Amino acid sequence: MTDYARPLSFGLSLDPAAAPDRTRRLARLAEDGGLDHLAVQDHPYHPAHLDTWTLISNLAAATERISFFTDVADLQLRPPTMLAKAAASLSVLTGGRIQLGVGGGAFAEAIASMGAVPRRGGQMVAFTEESLGLMRRALAGETVRLHSAHHSVTGYRAGPVPARPVQLWLGAQKPRMLAVTGRAADGWISPLNIYVPPAQVPSRQEIIDEAAAAAGRAPESIRRVYNVIGSIGRQGAGQGLVGDVRRWADTLTEWAVRLGFDTFVFWPAADPEEQLALFAREVVPAVRERVEAIRGGR
Repeated sequence: MTDYARPLSFGLSLDPAAAPDRTRRLARLAEDGGLDHLAVQDHPYHPAHLDTWTLISNLAAATERISFFTDVADLQLRPPTMLAKAAASLSVLTGGRIQLGVGGGAFAEAIASMGAVPRRGGQMVAFTEESLGLMRRALAGETVRLHSAHHSVTGYRAGPVPARPVQLWLGAQKPRMLAVTGRAADGWISPLNIYVPPAQVPSRQEIIDEAAAAAGRAPESIRRVYNVIGSIGRQGAGQGLVGDVRRWADTLTEWAVRLGFDTFVFWPAADPEEQLALFAREVVPAVRERVEAIRGGR
């Protein structure tokens, strides 16, 4: 059993397809329903997708409390110092409602199609770890310098510094990138539960924990985010987690206290408004209550 005893939080994934009225409505409903986060994926090479940062900026202006994070921003298309500048700026403008989910970039051909240099394997891992260091220094308002095979930053004087620190959460699923998460990130963003199923989670958590301990970090200080696709209250086959409210509550509770996740981002497979209402009104309170009872009884 792995429970890092971190406070639970819950979010909704917003489709960045160009349907702004529907997306703004979902964002407001998620906020009104008491969710903690809105997550937006980053695939700018997809012709139907809006730019992630532009969309988040628009949605932040249409909401008041709920926080946002990129799930995840492609570092090969977004230079780390500029990405840190964008995140810091939006954090200042929104009163600290921004976290930064990043990834090395999964689709090399798509990255190249936009004119960026695609990296693979060990080169991508090293590039990503250096990028995290650059962003951390930039978000702290330091003067940033780095000359390496992957970056040439000659003395960026960073700022503004948000009153509430912007956290760096890394999207990862393979061993070397998971180890980077443990050494250098504030959180792990797992891919969807259909790509990293529950049975594969413990071995990944172990890699993160070992790397964190080797770097002198407490494993429990690292946030663990699970992207969960599925349908609530539907019968029959479907991708991801499918079942009634009780099954969802039972499953997310188990994933919190046995797999170590503290944050669940819901990706509705269909009928997002109806599914969001069920998730926020029935699933989330049940999971909070059950996890609190289990932790209190230990």
